[in-house]
Amino acid sequence: MSEKNQPLLSVEHLSVEFISDKKKLRSVDDVSFSIKRGETLGIVGESGSGKSVTVTSILKLLPGNAQIPEGQIVYKDQAILPLSEKAMRKIRGNEISMIFQDPMTSLNPVFTVENQLVEAIRLHQAVSKKEARQEAIKLLGLVGIKEPEKRIKLYPHEFSGGMRQRVMIAMAISSTPSLIIADEPTTALDVTVQKQIIDLLKDLQERMDTSIIFITHDLEVVADIADKIMIMYAGQVVESGPSTVIFNNPLHPYTRLLINAIPKANKQAGRLPTIEGNVPNLSDIPKDACRFADRIPWIPASAHEKSPQLREVEPEHFVRCSCYQHFEFKEKVDFKD
Repeated sequence: MSEKNQPLLSVEHLSVEFISDKKKLRSVDDVSFSIKRGETLGIVGESGSGKSVTVTSILKLLPGNAQIPEGQIVYKDQAILPLSEKAMRKIRGNEISMIFQDPMTSLNPVFTVENQLVEAIRLHQAVSKKEARQEAIKLLGLVGIKEPEKRIKLYPHEFSGGMRQRVMIAMAISSTPSLIIADEPTTALDVTVQKQIIDLLKDLQERMDTSIIFITHDLEVVADIADKIMIMYAGQVVESGPSTVIFNNPLHPYTRLLINAIPKANKQAGRLPTIEGNVPNLSDIPKDACRFADRIPWIPASAHEKSPQLREVEPEHFVRCSCYQHFEFKEKVDFKD
């Protein structure tokens, strides 16, 4: 198998628990996936689905009350979980970088962009301040910031939201990482700027041959960047597969309802479709049952499996619970619209 076809990162049967009032609350339950070099994986789910906890585990940045009782994470044939903090620092921010949702809280407001970019560059490269500054200017230009020689001297609040996110991307690629984790990087931006940021990430990926894990609650956003998509709900993967398959042949009720909720330009004005109910709290997640059952109450209980497992229904297309075989919308939906 060529290096290109080998997994850069593989996560196998990962589970994460939080200790609260002496109770163990499982926020990630038996999650598995892999990503190859130059590939983009989109992880989609509502708040509380476990998507951010999953990727935080990759970087070993979980809070003190969290533990990983099961699973393994392998990066470039090296197991991540047994590594010491010293060993992780050589990977974190260097080989694996992260772009956060809100750049305003990620950038230090009392330091200029120059200070912060130069520090990030020198943290992973043995270069002088002068060399790091030149590299920082080059990076700002690369991410589409005009007049980088002037704007590098500005403070974060002097940039727009989209420009701040470009600064964060410049910081993330400063070490030429093999993997970029983008955690809701477009959520706080308007639609036009979202498109610009996604196009920028795609362009940088092509230039650097890097892999991207793109986390979002918006299935429409990930459609434009992901090679494959993983849908998470209440800590579990409920469907995964190639992007084209997920959009052309969605099976799990949650996936189908998410796609149905995407606004369509050719539809008449009216109330947008919504998904009934909410993601359950960690303490209320049902055991040995379909976790999505209470959000589709019009589907009979007999349609749900007792302990639903992911099944491969076609090559590389996995679905949890046989309820998809019985699911139907309350109102007729045409996915081709």
